[in-house]
Order: sequence, then structure tokens, then C-alpha cells
Amino acid sequence: MSLNDLAIDVPHAAAGAAVAELRALGDKVLLPGDAGFDAARTPWNLAVVQNPFAVAVPRSAADVVDVVRAAVLSGLRIAPQSTGHAAAALSETDLTHTVIVSLKGLRGVEVDPQARTARVLGGSLWNDVLEAAAPHGLTAPHGSAGDVSVVGYLLNGGLSFYGRAHGLAVNTVRAVEVVTADGTVVRASADEHTDLFWALRGGSGAFGVVVAIEIDLLPIADIFAGMLLWDAVHAGEVARAWAQWTATAPESATTALRILHLPPLPELPPFLSGRSLVVIDGAIEETDAAASALLEPLRALQPEMDTFARIPAPALVQVHMDPPEPSPSATWHAMLGELPGDAVDAFVAAADEPGLFVHELRHLGGALNRRPAQGGAVSSLAGEYALHAVAMVPVPEAAPAATAAVHAAVAALAAWHIDALALTFVDAPGADRSLGFGAARARLRALKLDYDPANLFAAARPV
Repeated sequence: MSLNDLAIDVPHAAAGAAVAELRALGDKVLLPGDAGFDAARTPWNLAVVQNPFAVAVPRSAADVVDVVRAAVLSGLRIAPQSTGHAAAALSETDLTHTVIVSLKGLRGVEVDPQARTARVLGGSLWNDVLEAAAPHGLTAPHGSAGDVSVVGYLLNGGLSFYGRAHGLAVNTVRAVEVVTADGTVVRASADEHTDLFWALRGGSGAFGVVVAIEIDLLPIADIFAGMLLWDAVHAGEVARAWAQWTATAPESATTALRILHLPPLPELPPFLSGRSLVVIDGAIEETDAAASALLEPLRALQPEMDTFARIPAPALVQVHMDPPEPSPSATWHAMLGELPGDAVDAFVAAADEPGLFVHELRHLGGALNRRPAQGGAVSSLAGEYALHAVAMVPVPEAAPAATAAVHAAVAALAAWHIDALALTFVDAPGADRSLGFGAARARLRALKLDYDPANLFAAARPV
């Protein structure tokens, strides 16, 4: 049982008092029937329907304090949320007595170019950070999409295309400003509230509503990055070559292998629409000459498209071609300890699972496997590859088949699974999240009871 299962109950007679308490906050809170409520409760993953008691839309840390205090007085819970990319993971939690705190209105980034740091408000997206950092020749260890929440991504580990060289993105966090269960703003860092600082770096939304975060930036103005693309008829050959290539690739190279089945959509270019493809993409932190030499064995397979080149660092978020708009989907995930030939063959065969949209392997290892001395609850990953499957859910009736497809695709490589998960990829119900917390779980649960004994905060990835 997770702590999220211990939901606070709101008796029917108290519901009216709770509504009155929240109404006193004015337009900071939306209730069912209010204009804007349905839009506010809709997450990025459109396959998930959220039915909260209310949605708070704070625009400052003080607003968040007001909402948390009102929820406590009303006997309601709090679920922090920025974009709702992980809404499927939260779908196991009953939200009928919960206020979703939507941080979409709390955005802003301040960069200190001398210190190479940024202070990022709690609802900010990675695009916000990249736009602020780029003029100073700096970037950040963002994920594969620019419209993902900085806080949610970072505090759940954060796996970037800089990862093998620089480790999990969470290790760049210097301080976290969080509204805790007593309705106060606490600054947690290596020098202040150190237990909470440790817990937040992996425990994320289980400990409060993060209103700002301070991070180290990377001194990278441009990067050698791109993709190699073939028709999926070459998937076996390409996958075997990539697996062999990753066995000796330097830590400066972080790449992914995907087999995609693209629907025939008019918004896609004709050469992509309705096709099945195999793609290798990522980034190589080397000189152009060294990176090109490294790619020679893969380029020898004569890709139909080769976009690897020197690009401005902010453009890296476009390389992976993540959907630019909110999308309905089902996902499943596992970690692999190795990728022998049999595993590669199983991966390619599983990509033909009916209904599958993306079947993906990300190369780990390097700094991603190394835990820094002052790391938090989650600061490294076990395993050499992350396996991730995605299926689209165009209508609600398609959800069972999509869920079955992603489970089957991941299960096809069960012989090589290890007891670990990357929390960044846990965005579906039913996952054993304890595998993502590993040895940190017992201490996280103890600290949850210290900082949130009434279980006020409902997290997408509960401890």
C-alpha cells in the first residue's frame, strides 16, 4: 500500500464548508461548474480524466500558501501539478477529495551567468529555461521535449541527452523552495533543511508544492546532435548495429533507438505520414570531427535521413520529435541490465505489436550509473538501457487495447529486466514505484511521516 492510498475522507456534510473555504480565495480556485474548471483539470495526457474537488490556479508562492492552508482547514488533500505529463501515474489516486494545484501560472526564470545557475519558478517549462540561458552560452540537462515541467522532470530524476556525460538532471538541483504541510515556505538545500532536501530529490510532490527551484546550468552553447532515419524494413540491421555501437560508445554520447509507427496524418510531411521507421537520435559532446568519426559505423548503414550536425543547444529539444501538442497515450517502462543479440531481436519483434506507436531504448551507463557523494534520494540509475513503449489512445474505448500493447511490448524483453525503474518514465498506473526509489524508499517513507503526517500531499509517484 502506498501512502497515497491513505486518502483523507471528507464527509458529505463538510463538503459545503470546504467549498466556502475555497470560495474565499476568489479566482485562485476553480470548482466544478466554474468557467475554466474543465480546462484547468485537463492534463497534458488527454487519455486521463481528472475529477478533483477543485483546481487551484496560483500565480505566486503566497497564493500557494493560501491554497494549502485552505485545504488543510477543509480536510482536503493537495496534488501538485504543472503540465500533467504524469497524470496517468496519478490516476490511481482518488481525487474527489483533492485540490489539484495547477502551477501553470507560476512561471519565470532568472539566470546568474557568472555563477552558471538559474532560479526557476515552480510551473516553468524547459523552454523557459533554455530561452533564458541561451544568450549566456548556457543550457540545462532537459529532457527530450521543451514543454515538460522543470520541477516534475528534475525531482523525479531527469534523463537527458547529456546524461551519460553529466548524470541525472536531479543532481544539478542546488535548492528547492517548497510549501510544506504546515502552510509555510521552506528553502531546502545542502545547508538548510537537509533531510527535506534529500527527500525532495526523488520524492518530489509527496513532500509539498514546489514554488521555485535553483539549478546549475551547463556551459554548452551548441551541441553536435541529430537523428539517423531508415524505413522500418531495416529495423533489425539498425538495431543490432546500434546495440554493438553503444557497447563501446564514450560517455560523451547519449543516444536512443526507436521504432515508430506513424499514422497517416495530414500534419506530417508526406515522407513520414503513414510510415514505419527506425530512428537513432541523441547528442554527442565532442568536436564535429570526433563526433562524425564516432558515427561512421551507423552512417555506413546509409540512412534515408541524417540530421546530425552542430546545432544551438536549445534546438536539442526538437531532435526527438516528441508530440508538440497534448496527446492521449498509454505507456509502460522497464530497465535492462544488458542488451545481447537475443534481446535486440526481441525488441525488434515486439515493435510489431498491434497498436504500438513507439518502441524505444535509451542508452544509459556512464555518469547515469554513478551516485554523487551528496546526492538525494534518487541520484543515479541502475541498468544500461531504459525500455519505453507508447501507444496512442485516440478515443477512450481504445485505452484497454493500448495498455495491453505497451505491456506486451515491454514484457517481450522480460528476460533482461532488472529490479529498477527510471521515475521519469513512470507515467502509468500499476507500476511498482518502489523499484524507482530503490534503497531510498524506507527513509523516504519515514521522512514523509515527519513532514506530512496527515498525508496531505498526493504525488503522481508516491513514496
